[in-house]
Amino acid sequence: MKLLLISLLSFFAIPLTWMGNFSEAQKEAKAKHKQILINFSGSDWCGPCIRLRSEILESESFEKYAASNLILVRADFPRQKKNQLSKEQIKLNESLAELYNKDGHFPYTVLVDENGKVLKTWDGFPNETAQAFVNEVAILKK
Repeated sequence: MKLLLISLLSFFAIPLTWMGNFSEAQKEAKAKHKQILINFSGSDWCGPCIRLRSEILESESFEKYAASNLILVRADFPRQKKNQLSKEQIKLNESLAELYNKDGHFPYTVLVDENGKVLKTWDGFPNETAQAFVNEVAILKK
């Protein structure tokens, strides 16, 4: 019975929303007093980016924590033609990179407060479990 309930809850779980517009994310973060996690990714060419997404950012422990505590922003820089973003989204991603990822590292993850102040950065794949990553983020909660 317990397994059935867990299965049903996971079936109806609302997937996390990754925003593409930092300004909108910041407005929401200010309204809800949440931190913002920004993920710079090369989703179709960067192996560590793909691994970060599958092993940590899409893990049950991260999703559970993020749903209540974070506003999520993804700045993706795909290379394959079939995955190209709109010109508007490319411009938003490039502006965000100018602000938080000037050296163009991938993957690069940044935790900022609602005002945009950097609290912590992860350069590359964090060589830890999803739960350890969540614990690092949680420690920095106001």
